[in-house]
Amino acid sequence: MILLQIGSAAKEWLMQNGFSHHFAEDIRNITDFVISFALIIAFYFVLKYVVLAVVRKITRKSSTTWDDALYTSRFFHKVLLLIPGVLLGFIAPITLTEFPVALARLMQLTQIYLVFVALFAINSFLNAIYEIYQGFEVSKSKPIKGYLQVFKIILFVVGAIIAISVFLGKSPVLLLGGLGAFSAILLLVFKDPILGLVAGIQISANDMVRPGDWIVQGKSGADGVVTEISLTTVKVQNWDRTITTVPTYSLVAESFTNWRGMEESGGRRIKRSINIDMNSIRFCSREMLDRFKQIELVKGYVEHKNFELEQYNTTNNIDNSVLVNGRRQTNLGVFRAYLSAYLRSNQNIRQDMTFLVRQLQPGESGIPMEIYVFSKVQEWAKYEDIQSDIFDHILAAIPEFELQVFQNPSGADFRNLGVKTHNP
Repeated sequence: MILLQIGSAAKEWLMQNGFSHHFAEDIRNITDFVISFALIIAFYFVLKYVVLAVVRKITRKSSTTWDDALYTSRFFHKVLLLIPGVLLGFIAPITLTEFPVALARLMQLTQIYLVFVALFAINSFLNAIYEIYQGFEVSKSKPIKGYLQVFKIILFVVGAIIAISVFLGKSPVLLLGGLGAFSAILLLVFKDPILGLVAGIQISANDMVRPGDWIVQGKSGADGVVTEISLTTVKVQNWDRTITTVPTYSLVAESFTNWRGMEESGGRRIKRSINIDMNSIRFCSREMLDRFKQIELVKGYVEHKNFELEQYNTTNNIDNSVLVNGRRQTNLGVFRAYLSAYLRSNQNIRQDMTFLVRQLQPGESGIPMEIYVFSKVQEWAKYEDIQSDIFDHILAAIPEFELQVFQNPSGADFRNLGVKTHNP
Protein backbone atom coordinates (compact mmCIF):
# COMPACT_ATOMS: atom_id res chain seq x y z
CA MET A 1 0.00 0.00 0.00
CA ILE A 2 2.80 2.42 0.89
CA LEU A 3 4.59 1.46 -2.31
CA LEU A 4 1.50 2.31 -4.42
CA GLN A 5 1.06 5.64 -2.64
CA ILE A 6 4.70 6.66 -3.22
CA GLY A 7 4.50 5.67 -6.90
CA SER A 8 1.21 7.51 -7.43
CA ALA A 9 2.54 10.62 -5.70
CA ALA A 10 5.60 10.63 -7.94
CA LYS A 11 3.44 10.21 -11.01
CA GLU A 12 1.10 13.06 -10.06
CA TRP A 13 3.98 15.37 -9.24
CA LEU A 14 5.56 14.79 -12.63
CA MET A 15 2.29 15.38 -14.50
CA GLN A 16 1.69 18.60 -12.56
CA ASN A 17 5.10 19.83 -13.65
CA GLY A 18 4.38 19.36 -17.32
CA PHE A 19 5.71 15.84 -17.97
CA SER A 20 3.70 13.56 -20.24
CA HIS A 21 1.49 10.82 -18.89
CA HIS A 22 3.62 8.11 -20.54
CA PHE A 23 6.86 9.46 -19.06
CA ALA A 24 5.25 9.83 -15.63
CA GLU A 25 3.98 6.26 -15.81
CA ASP A 26 7.46 4.98 -16.67
CA ILE A 27 9.00 6.91 -13.79
CA ARG A 28 6.35 5.51 -11.49
CA ASN A 29 7.17 1.94 -12.52
CA ILE A 30 10.90 2.53 -12.07
CA THR A 31 10.26 4.12 -8.67
CA ASP A 32 8.09 1.18 -7.66
CA PHE A 33 10.85 -1.25 -8.70
CA VAL A 34 13.65 0.65 -6.93
CA ILE A 35 11.67 0.94 -3.72
CA SER A 36 10.62 -2.71 -3.94
CA PHE A 37 14.23 -3.76 -4.50
CA ALA A 38 15.35 -1.69 -1.49
CA LEU A 39 12.63 -3.23 0.66
CA ILE A 40 13.66 -6.73 -0.46
CA ILE A 41 17.28 -6.05 0.53
CA ALA A 42 16.21 -4.59 3.87
CA PHE A 43 13.89 -7.53 4.50
CA TYR A 44 16.70 -9.96 3.69
CA PHE A 45 19.12 -8.41 6.20
CA VAL A 46 16.49 -8.29 8.94
CA LEU A 47 15.47 -11.88 8.25
CA LYS A 48 19.11 -12.96 8.15
CA TYR A 49 19.83 -11.34 11.50
CA VAL A 50 16.79 -12.92 13.17
CA VAL A 51 16.98 -16.38 11.62
CA LEU A 52 20.73 -16.82 12.11
CA ALA A 53 20.48 -15.65 15.71
CA VAL A 54 17.78 -18.25 16.38
CA VAL A 55 19.69 -20.99 14.55
CA ARG A 56 22.92 -20.14 16.38
CA LYS A 57 21.12 -20.34 19.71
CA ILE A 58 19.56 -23.69 18.84
CA THR A 59 22.86 -25.21 17.66
CA ARG A 60 24.63 -24.16 20.85
CA LYS A 61 22.01 -25.83 23.05
CA SER A 62 21.62 -28.93 20.88
CA SER A 63 23.67 -32.02 21.72
CA THR A 64 23.74 -33.24 18.11
CA THR A 65 26.57 -32.44 15.71
CA TRP A 66 24.72 -32.22 12.39
CA ASP A 67 23.23 -28.79 13.14
CA ASP A 68 26.64 -27.48 14.17
CA ALA A 69 28.14 -28.77 10.93
CA LEU A 70 25.39 -27.12 8.87
CA TYR A 71 25.89 -23.81 10.64
CA THR A 72 29.69 -23.94 10.39
CA SER A 73 29.51 -24.70 6.67
CA ARG A 74 27.26 -21.60 6.26
CA PHE A 75 24.43 -23.67 4.80
CA PHE A 76 21.76 -21.48 6.40
CA HIS A 77 23.48 -18.33 5.09
CA LYS A 78 23.31 -19.68 1.54
CA VAL A 79 19.66 -20.73 1.83
CA LEU A 80 18.67 -17.26 3.01
CA LEU A 81 20.25 -15.80 -0.13
CA LEU A 82 17.50 -17.51 -2.15
CA ILE A 83 14.83 -15.29 -0.61
CA PRO A 84 15.84 -12.01 -2.36
CA GLY A 85 15.93 -13.79 -5.72
CA VAL A 86 12.52 -15.39 -5.21
CA LEU A 87 10.93 -12.11 -4.08
CA LEU A 88 12.52 -10.23 -6.98
CA GLY A 89 11.06 -12.80 -9.36
CA PHE A 90 7.59 -11.94 -8.05
CA ILE A 91 8.00 -8.15 -7.86
CA ALA A 92 9.77 -7.47 -11.17
CA PRO A 93 6.89 -8.58 -13.47
CA ILE A 94 4.52 -6.30 -11.54
CA THR A 95 6.67 -3.16 -11.48
CA LEU A 96 8.42 -3.36 -14.87
CA THR A 97 5.53 -4.21 -17.15
CA GLU A 98 6.30 -1.14 -19.30
CA PHE A 99 9.89 -2.34 -19.91
CA PRO A 100 9.57 -5.81 -21.47
CA VAL A 101 13.17 -6.00 -22.71
CA ALA A 102 14.65 -4.96 -19.37
CA LEU A 103 12.20 -7.23 -17.56
CA ALA A 104 13.20 -10.24 -19.67
CA ARG A 105 16.90 -9.62 -19.06
CA LEU A 106 16.33 -9.06 -15.33
CA MET A 107 14.35 -12.29 -15.06
CA GLN A 108 17.20 -14.14 -16.78
CA LEU A 109 19.73 -12.70 -14.35
CA THR A 110 17.44 -13.54 -11.43
CA GLN A 111 17.13 -17.15 -12.57
CA ILE A 112 20.91 -17.42 -13.03
CA TYR A 113 21.35 -15.93 -9.55
CA LEU A 114 18.99 -18.53 -8.07
CA VAL A 115 20.81 -21.35 -9.87
CA PHE A 116 24.23 -20.37 -8.50
CA VAL A 117 22.93 -19.67 -5.00
CA ALA A 118 21.30 -23.10 -5.01
CA LEU A 119 24.61 -24.62 -6.13
CA PHE A 120 26.49 -22.91 -3.31
CA ALA A 121 23.84 -24.03 -0.81
CA ILE A 122 24.18 -27.65 -1.95
CA ASN A 123 27.96 -27.30 -1.81
CA SER A 124 27.71 -26.13 1.81
CA PHE A 125 25.37 -29.03 2.58
CA LEU A 126 27.89 -31.50 1.13
CA ASN A 127 30.65 -29.90 3.21
CA ALA A 128 28.49 -30.41 6.29
CA ILE A 129 27.97 -34.06 5.35
CA TYR A 130 31.73 -34.48 5.09
CA GLU A 131 32.30 -32.91 8.52
CA ILE A 132 29.63 -35.15 10.08
CA TYR A 133 31.07 -38.24 8.38
CA GLN A 134 34.53 -37.42 9.71
CA GLY A 135 33.17 -37.94 13.21
CA PHE A 136 32.46 -41.62 12.54
CA GLU A 137 35.11 -44.32 12.96
CA VAL A 138 34.45 -45.64 9.44
CA SER A 139 35.83 -42.40 7.99
CA LYS A 140 39.35 -43.52 8.87
CA SER A 141 39.14 -46.50 6.53
CA LYS A 142 36.61 -45.23 3.97
CA PRO A 143 37.25 -41.56 3.09
CA ILE A 144 34.51 -39.95 0.97
CA LYS A 145 36.11 -36.62 0.11
CA GLY A 146 37.02 -37.77 -3.40
CA TYR A 147 33.47 -38.90 -4.13
CA LEU A 148 32.03 -35.64 -2.84
CA GLN A 149 34.42 -33.71 -5.06
CA VAL A 150 33.28 -35.71 -8.09
CA PHE A 151 29.66 -34.97 -7.23
CA LYS A 152 30.48 -31.28 -6.82
CA ILE A 153 32.17 -31.15 -10.23
CA ILE A 154 29.15 -32.76 -11.89
CA LEU A 155 26.83 -30.46 -9.95
CA PHE A 156 28.61 -27.26 -10.99
CA VAL A 157 28.96 -28.41 -14.60
CA VAL A 158 25.21 -29.06 -14.78
CA GLY A 159 24.54 -25.75 -13.03
CA ALA A 160 26.76 -23.88 -15.48
CA ILE A 161 24.93 -25.51 -18.41
CA ILE A 162 21.56 -24.49 -16.97
CA ALA A 163 22.79 -20.92 -16.38
CA ILE A 164 24.14 -20.64 -19.94
CA SER A 165 20.91 -22.06 -21.37
CA VAL A 166 18.88 -19.49 -19.40
CA PHE A 167 21.12 -16.67 -20.58
CA LEU A 168 20.93 -17.77 -24.22
CA GLY A 169 17.27 -18.72 -24.03
CA LYS A 170 18.01 -22.25 -25.26
CA SER A 171 17.05 -25.65 -23.91
CA PRO A 172 19.68 -27.32 -21.68
CA VAL A 173 19.15 -30.51 -23.69
CA LEU A 174 20.51 -28.81 -26.81
CA LEU A 175 23.62 -27.68 -24.93
CA LEU A 176 24.18 -31.15 -23.52
CA GLY A 177 23.90 -32.58 -27.01
CA GLY A 178 26.56 -30.17 -28.21
CA LEU A 179 29.01 -31.32 -25.53
CA GLY A 180 29.84 -34.37 -27.64
CA ALA A 181 31.96 -32.22 -29.91
CA PHE A 182 33.97 -31.02 -26.91
CA SER A 183 34.38 -34.45 -25.28
CA ALA A 184 38.10 -34.62 -26.11
CA ILE A 185 38.67 -31.18 -24.58
CA LEU A 186 36.65 -32.15 -21.51
CA LEU A 187 38.66 -35.34 -21.09
CA LEU A 188 41.86 -33.32 -21.30
CA VAL A 189 40.66 -30.71 -18.80
CA PHE A 190 39.30 -33.27 -16.35
CA LYS A 191 42.05 -35.86 -16.84
CA ASP A 192 43.32 -35.65 -13.26
CA PRO A 193 39.85 -35.79 -11.65
CA ILE A 194 38.92 -38.82 -13.78
CA LEU A 195 42.16 -40.63 -12.95
CA GLY A 196 41.75 -39.60 -9.32
CA LEU A 197 38.20 -40.95 -9.21
CA VAL A 198 39.25 -44.33 -10.59
CA ALA A 199 42.26 -44.46 -8.27
CA GLY A 200 40.11 -43.44 -5.30
CA ILE A 201 37.72 -46.31 -5.96
CA GLN A 202 40.64 -48.77 -6.17
CA ILE A 203 42.27 -47.38 -3.03
CA SER A 204 39.02 -47.58 -1.09
CA ALA A 205 38.04 -51.02 -2.39
CA ASN A 206 41.47 -52.54 -1.69
CA ASP A 207 42.00 -50.58 1.53
CA MET A 208 45.43 -49.45 0.31
CA VAL A 209 45.70 -46.12 2.15
CA ARG A 210 43.79 -44.46 4.96
CA PRO A 211 44.17 -41.05 6.58
CA GLY A 212 46.62 -41.53 9.44
CA ASP A 213 48.72 -44.18 7.65
CA TRP A 214 52.47 -43.69 7.46
CA ILE A 215 53.56 -44.21 3.85
CA VAL A 216 56.87 -43.99 2.02
CA GLN A 217 57.06 -43.31 -1.71
CA GLY A 218 60.59 -42.77 -2.94
CA LYS A 219 59.74 -41.12 -6.27
CA SER A 220 57.74 -38.28 -4.74
CA GLY A 221 59.84 -38.04 -1.57
CA ALA A 222 56.80 -38.69 0.63
CA ASP A 223 57.73 -40.18 4.00
CA GLY A 224 55.14 -39.46 6.65
CA VAL A 225 51.51 -39.54 7.73
CA VAL A 226 48.63 -39.24 5.25
CA THR A 227 46.56 -36.26 6.38
CA GLU A 228 44.06 -36.00 3.53
CA ILE A 229 42.87 -38.06 0.56
CA SER A 230 41.03 -35.98 -2.04
CA LEU A 231 39.95 -36.52 -5.61
CA THR A 232 43.23 -35.50 -7.23
CA THR A 233 45.82 -35.37 -4.44
CA VAL A 234 46.97 -37.12 -1.28
CA LYS A 235 48.61 -34.88 1.32
CA VAL A 236 51.42 -36.39 3.35
CA GLN A 237 52.99 -34.68 6.35
CA ASN A 238 56.58 -35.90 6.33
CA TRP A 239 58.62 -36.79 9.40
CA ASP A 240 60.27 -33.33 9.24
CA ARG A 241 56.82 -31.62 9.20
CA THR A 242 57.03 -30.68 5.53
CA ILE A 243 54.03 -31.39 3.30
CA THR A 244 54.27 -33.53 0.17
CA THR A 245 51.39 -33.62 -2.29
CA VAL A 246 51.12 -36.88 -4.22
CA PRO A 247 48.70 -37.42 -7.16
CA THR A 248 46.06 -39.92 -6.06
CA TYR A 249 46.47 -42.07 -9.15
CA SER A 250 50.22 -42.41 -8.51
CA LEU A 251 49.47 -44.55 -5.44
CA VAL A 252 47.88 -47.06 -7.80
CA ALA A 253 50.30 -46.72 -10.71
CA GLU A 254 53.50 -46.75 -8.60
CA SER A 255 54.72 -48.74 -5.62
CA PHE A 256 54.81 -47.37 -2.09
CA THR A 257 55.27 -48.67 1.45
CA ASN A 258 52.48 -48.50 4.01
CA TRP A 259 53.56 -48.95 7.63
CA ARG A 260 50.02 -49.62 8.85
CA GLY A 261 50.65 -53.38 9.04
CA MET A 262 53.50 -52.78 11.47
CA GLU A 263 51.35 -50.50 13.62
CA GLU A 264 48.43 -52.93 13.70
CA SER A 265 50.68 -55.89 14.53
CA GLY A 266 51.77 -54.30 17.79
CA GLY A 267 55.48 -54.68 17.07
CA ARG A 268 58.25 -52.93 15.15
CA ARG A 269 60.98 -54.97 13.54
CA ILE A 270 64.59 -54.84 14.67
CA LYS A 271 66.78 -56.29 11.95
CA ARG A 272 70.47 -55.59 12.36
CA SER A 273 73.66 -57.61 12.30
CA ILE A 274 77.15 -57.41 13.81
CA ASN A 275 80.13 -58.73 11.87
CA ILE A 276 82.32 -61.08 13.88
CA ASP A 277 86.00 -61.46 13.01
CA MET A 278 86.31 -65.11 11.90
CA ASN A 279 89.89 -65.28 13.23
CA SER A 280 88.51 -65.02 16.77
CA ILE A 281 86.25 -68.09 16.48
CA ARG A 282 87.57 -71.20 18.26
CA PHE A 283 86.61 -74.37 20.13
CA CYS A 284 85.90 -73.82 23.80
CA SER A 285 88.52 -75.06 26.24
CA ARG A 286 87.55 -76.34 29.67
CA GLU A 287 88.70 -73.05 31.20
CA MET A 288 86.48 -71.12 28.77
CA LEU A 289 83.48 -73.32 29.56
CA ASP A 290 84.02 -72.87 33.30
CA ARG A 291 84.09 -69.11 32.81
CA PHE A 292 80.96 -69.18 30.59
CA LYS A 293 79.11 -71.13 33.31
CA GLN A 294 79.44 -68.08 35.53
CA ILE A 295 77.26 -66.08 33.07
CA GLU A 296 73.71 -66.51 34.37
CA LEU A 297 71.96 -66.33 30.98
CA VAL A 298 73.96 -69.19 29.43
CA LYS A 299 74.88 -71.27 32.49
CA GLY A 300 72.09 -73.78 31.88
CA TYR A 301 72.77 -73.92 28.15
CA VAL A 302 76.51 -74.57 28.59
CA GLU A 303 75.96 -77.33 31.17
CA HIS A 304 73.23 -79.06 29.15
CA LYS A 305 75.16 -78.78 25.89
CA ASN A 306 78.39 -79.99 27.51
CA PHE A 307 76.63 -83.05 28.93
CA GLU A 308 75.06 -83.82 25.54
CA LEU A 309 78.37 -83.54 23.67
CA GLU A 310 80.38 -85.55 26.19
CA GLN A 311 77.78 -88.31 26.06
CA TYR A 312 77.93 -88.33 22.26
CA ASN A 313 81.74 -88.40 22.17
CA THR A 314 81.91 -91.18 24.78
CA THR A 315 79.32 -93.30 23.02
CA ASN A 316 81.17 -92.97 19.71
CA ASN A 317 84.66 -93.48 21.22
CA ILE A 318 85.89 -90.11 20.02
CA ASP A 319 89.59 -89.31 20.43
CA ASN A 320 89.44 -86.08 22.45
CA SER A 321 93.13 -85.37 22.03
CA VAL A 322 92.30 -83.83 18.65
CA LEU A 323 89.71 -81.06 19.01
CA VAL A 324 88.23 -81.43 15.54
CA ASN A 325 87.22 -84.99 16.39
CA GLY A 326 83.65 -85.38 17.60
CA ARG A 327 81.45 -82.51 18.63
CA ARG A 328 82.64 -79.42 20.53
CA GLN A 329 81.20 -76.15 21.71
CA THR A 330 82.52 -72.97 20.13
CA ASN A 331 82.68 -69.50 21.59
CA LEU A 332 80.51 -68.28 18.71
CA GLY A 333 77.84 -70.90 19.45
CA VAL A 334 77.78 -69.97 23.13
CA PHE A 335 77.62 -66.30 22.18
CA ARG A 336 74.66 -66.99 19.91
CA ALA A 337 72.88 -68.78 22.76
CA TYR A 338 73.67 -65.82 25.01
CA LEU A 339 72.12 -63.36 22.53
CA SER A 340 68.97 -65.44 22.32
CA ALA A 341 68.69 -65.67 26.13
CA TYR A 342 69.42 -61.97 26.54
CA LEU A 343 66.70 -60.97 24.07
CA ARG A 344 64.26 -63.44 25.64
CA SER A 345 64.77 -61.71 28.97
CA ASN A 346 64.30 -58.21 27.50
CA GLN A 347 60.83 -56.91 28.41
CA ASN A 348 60.75 -54.62 25.37
CA ILE A 349 60.96 -57.53 22.89
CA ARG A 350 57.85 -59.39 21.73
CA GLN A 351 58.12 -63.13 22.28
CA ASP A 352 55.05 -64.04 20.21
CA MET A 353 56.40 -62.71 16.91
CA THR A 354 59.31 -63.74 14.70
CA PHE A 355 62.36 -64.23 16.91
CA LEU A 356 65.69 -65.09 15.26
CA VAL A 357 69.35 -64.92 16.19
CA ARG A 358 71.18 -66.33 13.19
CA GLN A 359 74.43 -66.43 11.26
CA LEU A 360 74.47 -65.09 7.72
CA GLN A 361 76.78 -65.97 4.86
CA PRO A 362 80.42 -65.26 5.81
CA GLY A 363 82.11 -62.65 3.66
CA GLU A 364 85.08 -60.39 3.39
CA SER A 365 83.78 -58.41 6.37
CA GLY A 366 83.58 -61.40 8.70
CA ILE A 367 80.59 -63.48 9.65
CA PRO A 368 77.38 -61.48 10.30
CA MET A 369 75.43 -62.35 13.41
CA GLU A 370 71.90 -61.05 12.74
CA ILE A 371 69.25 -60.05 15.25
CA TYR A 372 65.72 -60.37 13.83
CA VAL A 373 63.14 -59.57 16.51
CA PHE A 374 60.23 -57.19 17.11
CA SER A 375 60.04 -54.38 19.62
CA LYS A 376 56.86 -53.87 21.64
CA VAL A 377 57.31 -50.11 21.32
CA GLN A 378 56.52 -48.58 17.92
CA GLU A 379 57.16 -44.93 18.67
CA TRP A 380 60.19 -43.94 16.62
CA ALA A 381 62.32 -42.26 19.30
CA LYS A 382 61.69 -44.94 21.95
CA TYR A 383 62.16 -47.69 19.38
CA GLU A 384 65.58 -46.30 18.46
CA ASP A 385 66.51 -46.09 22.15
CA ILE A 386 65.59 -49.74 22.69
CA GLN A 387 67.52 -50.84 19.60
CA SER A 388 70.57 -48.82 20.62
CA ASP A 389 70.52 -50.19 24.19
CA ILE A 390 70.46 -53.75 22.86
CA PHE A 391 73.44 -53.28 20.57
CA ASP A 392 75.35 -51.26 23.14
CA HIS A 393 75.12 -54.29 25.41
CA ILE A 394 75.98 -56.76 22.65
CA LEU A 395 79.08 -54.84 21.58
CA ALA A 396 80.26 -54.67 25.18
CA ALA A 397 79.56 -58.40 25.78
CA ILE A 398 81.39 -59.76 22.71
CA PRO A 399 84.92 -59.68 24.29
CA GLU A 400 83.61 -61.78 27.21
CA PHE A 401 83.33 -64.68 24.74
CA GLU A 402 86.83 -64.09 23.35
CA LEU A 403 85.36 -62.84 20.10
CA GLN A 404 86.21 -59.72 18.19
CA VAL A 405 84.07 -57.41 16.09
CA PHE A 406 85.31 -57.05 12.53
CA GLN A 407 86.32 -53.49 11.71
CA ASN A 408 88.31 -52.19 8.78
CA PRO A 409 91.65 -50.69 9.90
CA SER A 410 91.72 -46.92 10.25
CA GLY A 411 94.58 -44.45 9.79
CA ALA A 412 95.37 -44.67 13.48
CA ASP A 413 95.77 -48.45 13.20
CA PHE A 414 98.30 -48.05 10.39
CA ARG A 415 100.19 -45.39 12.34
CA ASN A 416 100.35 -47.61 15.40
CA LEU A 417 101.54 -50.47 13.22
CA GLY A 418 104.35 -48.27 11.85
CA VAL A 419 105.45 -47.28 15.37
CA LYS A 420 105.59 -50.90 16.54
CA THR A 421 107.53 -51.92 13.41
CA HIS A 422 110.31 -49.34 13.86
CA ASN A 423 110.70 -49.69 17.62
CA PRO A 424 113.30 -52.29 18.66
